[in-house]
Amino acid sequence: MVTKVDLNSDMGEGFGSWTMGDDAALLDVITSANIACGFHAGDPDVMAKTMRLAAKNGVGIGAHPGFADLKGFGRRRLNIGAEELGNLIAYQLGAAQGMAASVGAKVRHFKLHGALSNMCSEDASLARTCYEAALRVDPDIILMVLCETAQQKVVTDLGANWAGEIFADRAYEDDATLVDRSKAGAVLHDADVAAERILTMLREDAIVAESGKRIPAKIDTICLHGDTPEAVTMARALREKLSAAGVSLAQF
Repeated sequence: MVTKVDLNSDMGEGFGSWTMGDDAALLDVITSANIACGFHAGDPDVMAKTMRLAAKNGVGIGAHPGFADLKGFGRRRLNIGAEELGNLIAYQLGAAQGMAASVGAKVRHFKLHGALSNMCSEDASLARTCYEAALRVDPDIILMVLCETAQQKVVTDLGANWAGEIFADRAYEDDATLVDRSKAGAVLHDADVAAERILTMLREDAIVAESGKRIPAKIDTICLHGDTPEAVTMARALREKLSAAGVSLAQF
């Protein structure tokens, strides 16, 4: 059984005066924050504010790049060439590093967002393009990857620093990819159900697919999406249930 695990959330996804999620409340609960880099969401002011608060709370800061798709929140699949994709990744990671440095903090990890992440969980060549681009910017950065997908295979082959991630609020297919958001039951909303499901995964060292299939996995971190209405409630319920079961939360 996993006895120590990281709890992360995607955040910094507001834009201008428009707010997405309760980042301040989440930063009181989680141990790592994946902060949008301005392409699928976020802007320089939101990035700086979120990073400053994360650093104050002792929460690990990660870059969270996605497709340049503000209207679609980075959840629409785009077909772009390898060179453009590599530049998109390098640009966003560099922006995150610059903003972190400006508030006296540092980017320690990297996690792909939305449709880009889902595509890279299925396509190893696409994942390699993204991760090689990130490693050219920072060879030591920790790559947060979806456990037991093409993402994990690529970072293992690259010999990179990596952390395996599972989701508390998403359902799984039998190949360890996430159930498409267009399908019923893809997103979990009940905090108690999600917490109990995660505890089962940690006890069994495995992802539990929607079908009930167990997929053995190296679990380093658990994700909660910061844009869901239940995010804070779910984070608190998960932390409480894990603590009661003897599982401590700490940065990977």
